Parts: sequence; structure tokens; C-alpha cells
Amino acid sequence: MSKEDSKMESVLTETRIFDPKELDTDFVKSGMKIEEYKKLYQQSIEDMEGFWREQAKSIDWFKPFDSVWEKTDLFPGRWFSGGKLNVAYNCLDRHVKAGKGDIVALIWEADEPGKAKRYTYNDLLKEVSKVANAMKELGLKKGDRVTIWLPMIPELAIIMLACARIGVIHSIVFGGFSKEAVKDRIKDSDSKLLFTSDETVRSGKFYPKIADIVKIINDVPTI
Repeated sequence: MSKEDSKMESVLTETRIFDPKELDTDFVKSGMKIEEYKKLYQQSIEDMEGFWREQAKSIDWFKPFDSVWEKTDLFPGRWFSGGKLNVAYNCLDRHVKAGKGDIVALIWEADEPGKAKRYTYNDLLKEVSKVANAMKELGLKKGDRVTIWLPMIPELAIIMLACARIGVIHSIVFGGFSKEAVKDRIKDSDSKLLFTSDETVRSGKFYPKIADIVKIINDVPTI
């Protein structure tokens, strides 16, 4: 086939319009029509503060904010100044209190087919509370840093929420990074604790990490 023969002579143009209300999606299940969405989007552009003030009502605040947005020298400014909330509480506690504790909140698909795990809001709240309390017993407090070096397992989300629950700052390091890369990130963040696993599974193969973990701990004085 010559170059001339292989050139694209036509491009398919799609002119059909698919109305979201005809599709089985969470967007549709929310009861919002496309016209309502467009109106909401337009409001977010024309009245940014009013839009976000209204959206902020959908989460629980321990202390109401004084202003939606304040211009500062640094981008993107200061949002919800004076307000206080807890991300973990909004992700878990409020749903349990609303009677949704037995609803599945997290589905984890394992590397091996058929090994999926399901966590309800009650399950997650219990696990997150365990980790949060364990960190407090170790002396960690608001503002302290920890490093998370884990594969894509449920504990990753659980630890992140536990950190948010007590105000600990977490630094996530990709599970496939080398021990040297992990060590550098622990030093840079001045982390006091390392969350990791003794092995990683990829495509059915097990990769031990114990030796690397020992090396990291011995080389980083803050851990």
C-alpha cells in the first residue's frame, strides 16, 4: 500500500446527542437534569462565592466559616476563613449517624480475581478509629508528619482517613519506588512514622520489602 493509499480520506463526525436522563448514572440518580446542571455551572462562574457558600452546606462544620473566599498575595487565596471541619468525620461519622452505617463505602479489588473486599461505613469507621488511636498512643499529634509507602490496598485509604481524623499530615510515596526514593521523602517531610507492608503483590508475584524497610529505618533518625 502506498502512502497515498494509506491517507485518511474521511473523518467520522458524530452528531447524535445523548441526554443524561436516559442513562443509568449517579448523575441521573441524583435527580438533577442537564438544564439544572447548566444553571448551577453558570452560577459558579457568575457568583463564585454564593455558589460555594451553598455547596458548603452539604458538609458538616464544627465551626462555621466567616467568609467564603479572601484574596491574598498567594494563589488561590484563603477559602472558608475561620471555619473548622474534619475530613474523616465528613467521610464516615456523619453517614453512620445518618443511619447509613451498613451501606458499602469501599470496594477493593485485589490483584487476584475473586479476592475483593467490601467495607461498610461502620467497618471503615472502626478501622480508622483503631489506627488513629494507635498513632495517638505513639505520641503523634496534630501537625506531625508520617509517610505511607503501601500498595493499593484498603489500609492505604484507612490510614489516610486516620491521619485526617487527628490532624496528622501524611506523605504518600508510590508503592513501586525504591528504598532510596522513600528514604529521601521521609527525610524531606521529617516524618516520625512509616506505614508500609512486608511485601507487595503484582501480577501474582510477591516482592518482599523487609530488607528495604530495615535499611530505611536504620538510616532515618526521625523514624
